[in-house]
Amino acid sequence: MAAMASALLFSSSPSHSGSRRQAIRLGFTLKAGLGTDARREEVVIVGGGIAGLATALSLHRLGVRSLVLEQGESLRTGGTSLTLFKNGWRVLDAIGVGDELRSQFIPIQGMVMRSEDGRELRSFMFEEEAPGQEVRAVERRLLLETLASRLPAGAISFSSRVRKIEKQGMDETLLELDNGNKILAKIVIGCDGVRSPIAKWMGFAGPNYVGHCAFRGLALYPEGQPFKQKVNYIYGRGLRAGYVPVSTTKVYWFICFNRPTPGPKITDPALLKKEAIMLVSNWPRELLDVIHKTPDDVVIKTPLVDRWLWPGLSPPATTDNVVVVGDAWHPMTPNLGQGACCALEDAIVLSRKLAGAIKNGPESIDKALRDYSLERWPRIFPLTIRANLVGVLLQWDNPVVCAFRNNIMIPKLVRLGPFLEHTNFECELLEPVASV
Repeated sequence: MAAMASALLFSSSPSHSGSRRQAIRLGFTLKAGLGTDARREEVVIVGGGIAGLATALSLHRLGVRSLVLEQGESLRTGGTSLTLFKNGWRVLDAIGVGDELRSQFIPIQGMVMRSEDGRELRSFMFEEEAPGQEVRAVERRLLLETLASRLPAGAISFSSRVRKIEKQGMDETLLELDNGNKILAKIVIGCDGVRSPIAKWMGFAGPNYVGHCAFRGLALYPEGQPFKQKVNYIYGRGLRAGYVPVSTTKVYWFICFNRPTPGPKITDPALLKKEAIMLVSNWPRELLDVIHKTPDDVVIKTPLVDRWLWPGLSPPATTDNVVVVGDAWHPMTPNLGQGACCALEDAIVLSRKLAGAIKNGPESIDKALRDYSLERWPRIFPLTIRANLVGVLLQWDNPVVCAFRNNIMIPKLVRLGPFLEHTNFECELLEPVASV
């Protein structure tokens, strides 16, 4: 369903962290130099975001040790929140962190769609329209900290930016880091985001700007936020917005607007917030209240991009025991709320295949990586296109077309159940085994 797609996945947010996680996190940094000789590792994961940490944790539970290289000095604190549907929660359950995260975030029970003048166009309850669906907005930082806290000490190397990658013989890949360290890896998993250097090395083109930008933020209500457990969408001409409760004291919001180019990068958060408010200055008061209650330093602006994996034209997801996962392989627009969910799916599918192949040698590993690519592509490619088209649909600026959307399409034609069929994903629990 087009309306649903618009808000739930416009991502990310900073938040507090527990002292236990902080202590674990600090213990991950590898400070000792590796010397002139390259350090050898069986599995190296490049990128300590959602895809990288979920892959590392999945492998860890299956008894496979990996080293995560994160270019930042600590876990990434940028962003606001992201929305996870039932497919994302099934993966989190499978890797043992689902219940810990559920306890911190409000379950979303339904959604309301309005026009920019505040008129209600349609409302849904998930239990009535899509039984079994699970939706929660999750703070990105807390998700990362939860995943990292389940990894063994030394699993993450911070301040480890990959400067160069090249093949070394038949079965190893050499990674040179900015700090001068070198690592020889049998398997390299690129989880390094939308503008992935690993994907570029593999021959992937850069992501494509889709003609929309998004503001995102996280409002703070120390005395308690006043909203029902629903996603709120608001539609205008070439402009849409939404807000959703994250917890009892926080509300995530986004504004998506048409722009022919991404425009200049603005680093002053106060200017970003001012620009966001100007876009919706005459929209419903509740939306403006949410934005005003957002600290300046948690307002971000990003261009929306994707990459379509055309069969026969795009490179495969793996080559020479190097493989890409999540945004590094298939960046998609947030209109279906599936970017993070699909990254989590990638992580568990790849980890299962690798764990069973590593003990059997190079040929089994190569087959496992190719099987991962073949299994995931038929799911990823259609979702990327669908997310793009939903964005185009919701960003209409023609007044006649917008009137059709608000008066006919949303009130009379949209059905939530069929629209959420893409959230169906089955995976079994990963039973912990001793690392090898």
